[in-house]
Amino acid sequence: MSEIEVAFCRLANCSLPLPSYQTLESAGMDLMANEALVLVAGQRALVACGFSMELPQGFEAQVRPRSGLAIRHGITLLNSPGTIDSDYRGEIKVILINLGQEPFKIAVGDRIAQMVVAPVSRVKWREMENLTSSSRGSGGFGHTGI
Repeated sequence: MSEIEVAFCRLANCSLPLPSYQTLESAGMDLMANEALVLVAGQRALVACGFSMELPQGFEAQVRPRSGLAIRHGITLLNSPGTIDSDYRGEIKVILINLGQEPFKIAVGDRIAQMVVAPVSRVKWREMENLTSSSRGSGGFGHTGI
């Protein structure tokens, strides 16, 4: 695995550790809440993580749900994966929603999402009269059955 260096600023009201990998081969780093709140069933909230960062050009960060929160409590992200572009310099925040049936308490320092940093490819479009054929063709949205 390769490593990249990412500059960051911890915000004045934050003493949380930086996002970190929980295992040696984890793809995502856990993001922590820098505020306490309760999400009632059906409620969504923008939850601050207490830092900003400067991704190198050519990279993005994807913010994704944590599977344990999703299966145990119905807590997930509305825009999943959320994209953080390399030119964004604001505070990292997560849009959480409670799809469960019980209120869910979030404390400062709770791991609420995960972040994956990945390279980005730029597209250069080339207009064609026809596309090459494939075995799938235009089949989609359940075309292979249940």
